[in-house]
Amino acid sequence: MRIDAERIVDAESFHIVFSAAFGFPSFYGHNMDAWIDCLSNLDDPGSGMTTVHIDSGQALSLVIDHAQDFKARCPELFSALVECSAFVNWRRIEAGHAPVLALAFHA
Repeated sequence: MRIDAERIVDAESFHIVFSAAFGFPSFYGHNMDAWIDCLSNLDDPGSGMTTVHIDSGQALSLVIDHAQDFKARCPELFSALVECSAFVNWRRIEAGHAPVLALAFHA
């Protein structure tokens, strides 16, 4: 999955870009807690949290295009992306499940 970070200029656009790419539900809260909740369920199509799914035990490679510019333009959001992606995986591991996200970027 590729995310064009060039389109992210603030928190609102961050959530719009990710919601569109992953097909988050209409009740998506447009905050990092809701982002974590949605991406924690990539391997559970029945949850209705995303329209993008992976097989159980697999991880989705999340490629962030234009990451260097994104990091310079929105350092707090870039940091939140990295930390929240790690938290998604940590939470799943703590619950006895496989990680679901792998980040790839050049910053």
